[in-house]
Amino acid sequence: MVPLWIAFMMGVVEGLTEYIPVSSTGHLIVTGALLGMQGEKAKTFEIFIQLGAILAVVVYYRRRFLQLAGLQAGDGSRFAGLRGCTLLGVTTLPVLVAGFFLHDFLKARLFAPVPVAIALALGGIAILAAERWHPEASTRDLDGVSWGQALGVGLFQCLSLWPGISRAAATIVGGMLGKLDRKTAAEYSFFAAVPALTAATVYDLVKSRSLLYAADLPVFAVGFGVAFLTAWLAVAGFLRLLQHGTLRPFAWYRLLVAPVIYYFMRSY
Repeated sequence: MVPLWIAFMMGVVEGLTEYIPVSSTGHLIVTGALLGMQGEKAKTFEIFIQLGAILAVVVYYRRRFLQLAGLQAGDGSRFAGLRGCTLLGVTTLPVLVAGFFLHDFLKARLFAPVPVAIALALGGIAILAAERWHPEASTRDLDGVSWGQALGVGLFQCLSLWPGISRAAATIVGGMLGKLDRKTAAEYSFFAAVPALTAATVYDLVKSRSLLYAADLPVFAVGFGVAFLTAWLAVAGFLRLLQHGTLRPFAWYRLLVAPVIYYFMRSY
């Protein structure tokens, strides 16, 4: 049995990092290694508590998600109903296909601190490059997202299958390079996370169901609940930051922690 305080800590890490461009999976792998939470069941726990973070963004944007589902009348928004869902489908399809074929390889080879450290550094460099050379934004709200922009974000999302790259970083940078402004790119990243992470979580739980027992429920429940609360706070804070700031602080953070992780955790 994993102590509940470890589940609590892992939930905090997941919630705080899922929607900002620093890689939640990478931070969970490193935190789990430091706390001794390793093995196949630990990897499944790390993926499962993403559902808490997913629920947080669904509740945070509940009105928009109700419009996407057709359960609430639209207010003239183009990012709603069938069109909005199809846009998200276009974004999600590439990572579903890539994840289906690469799932076992990635879980066996890249879910470790050293690959995470390398990915954190590469992602930090990519964020700095995108901040310096991204084209001028032409889309400043979700209603303006085009089919081509949705596909571009989806292709970039495939990069996040490497733990440490960060799904948020890949999709936000992909959006910025596709002429979305930062806030719109971040919000679209939040919405794109829901189908992609839900599919990945359900797929992993089905494959790992033989490892799970009723006694694991309290640990999974604590991680889920804490991830929900901290993700809610992280989304709100991140959006406020992007109103006046850039992604550069996150890039420098990645570049600072990457060599530390690589040097001190090479034996894990």
